[in-house]
Amino acid sequence: MNMALLNAPKVSTNCGDCPIRHRAVCANCEADELARLDEVKYYRSFEAGQVLVWSGDHMDFVASVVSGVATLTQVMEDGRTQMVGLLFPSDFVGRPGRETAPYNVIATTDLLMCCFRKKPFEDLMARTPHIGERLLEMTLDELDAAREWMLLLGRKTAREKIASLLVIIAQRDASLHLRAPKGRVAFDLPLTREAMADYLGLTLETVSRQVSALKRDGLVSLEGKRHVVVPDFDRLKEEAGDDTDGGMLS
Repeated sequence: MNMALLNAPKVSTNCGDCPIRHRAVCANCEADELARLDEVKYYRSFEAGQVLVWSGDHMDFVASVVSGVATLTQVMEDGRTQMVGLLFPSDFVGRPGRETAPYNVIATTDLLMCCFRKKPFEDLMARTPHIGERLLEMTLDELDAAREWMLLLGRKTAREKIASLLVIIAQRDASLHLRAPKGRVAFDLPLTREAMADYLGLTLETVSRQVSALKRDGLVSLEGKRHVVVPDFDRLKEEAGDDTDGGMLS
């Protein structure tokens, strides 16, 4: 992989000042534990569309998303590609103890990753219970979110699917700023409509039609191509068909 080490002027390399500190794998760490993590961490940047790792590739690192969004995709036997997940800031990439990547990981936007060399990270996990505990919490949240997503894909209408995805993105954006989404909320949509269609199992035409319907009904408005404004977040949650997040967005 051709990946550049990042000297990121907009993101502090001090763990205590990191924008994802309260949600990342290091969230429960004490100062001495952060210092040990700091010894094995480094940053990598990826441009939108760049592949972080291909399914089946050897992974010599694990990482947290600091900024940007990536997709998890899997190629089926007939060559079709299915998006199976999204990675938002604070989400973890890679699995300790697993040598290869189970999915393709592709940057949807420009991406900044806080990476850890895998073997030193695994050794540190064995000596630092706070890291293992937090990683378990995050893994269980992923499991709950996957179950919720099965419900969304299998039972919800196209309109509910679009609304649910917007709710997910709005809640994750709010959580990174330590606030609860309520009333009027605004966020940048990290996916194209083509990517939304792929993720939701819809056609591009259906996504465009449903987004237009949500705009017409006053549930959302768009400023430019990607900036979304939701005048009343509770109304959008009602359109999503439920008020649960599957543990993914807290």
